[in-house]
Amino acid sequence: MVTGPDSLYVTLLILLHSLTSESVKFEVLGPTEPIVAVAGDDIILPCYLKPNISVEDMTVDWRNLDSTDDLVYRYQNGKNILEDQIPSYRERTSLFKEELWRGNTSLKLTRVQGSDEGHYECLIQSESWYEEIKMQVFVKAVGSRPVVSIEGHREGGMGLVCQSEGWHPEPDLVWLDSKGVSLSAGPPKTHRDIKGLYTVKQHVIVQETDTNLFTCRVSQSRIKEKVETEVYIPSE
Repeated sequence: MVTGPDSLYVTLLILLHSLTSESVKFEVLGPTEPIVAVAGDDIILPCYLKPNISVEDMTVDWRNLDSTDDLVYRYQNGKNILEDQIPSYRERTSLFKEELWRGNTSLKLTRVQGSDEGHYECLIQSESWYEEIKMQVFVKAVGSRPVVSIEGHREGGMGLVCQSEGWHPEPDLVWLDSKGVSLSAGPPKTHRDIKGLYTVKQHVIVQETDTNLFTCRVSQSRIKEKVETEVYIPSE
């Protein structure tokens, strides 16, 4: 029977092994409020274990639950697994490798895109236990100041077109006269690019008024942003 300092050393080794063994149960913790990211910025999606045990021998999965192919990032057996990763996340995702030994599995996401918005899951799995946490990410992008062009005479008046790009979420576009009254116009055309940002465009036919001033206003209520451009139409 081992006694004295040697006995204490053996006891500490057994305790350390029990704390780092994959048989230990754990919780996965993360944010309780949605994360708001600005398009083009880098963000961190928090996720960590309680107790703060090492995940170096575990599997860490990050998934975007709103995507058909949902794998954002996978760490397994000490390596990054790139197979089945959503192509748009390649070279934009990473873990803090120096923090894995104490249970920090937060994901760094660089150059945020509109298409990154969604519900995310951080799943940690050992040989005998797994837990996950879900979080929501909102992406905000304020588009360009509207560009207004005069198309020339149309049946019933003068044709104008307005376009603004680089928005997220999808914005609203409205034409206004000099008194702030909405003008009747056809439905706007919306295009979403490969990064998930929106371009909106709308045509309108206006008639001559006492001021000949008209405004194209583009706004997004969720992010409380609006931009507008005023145009003057010379009298005939």
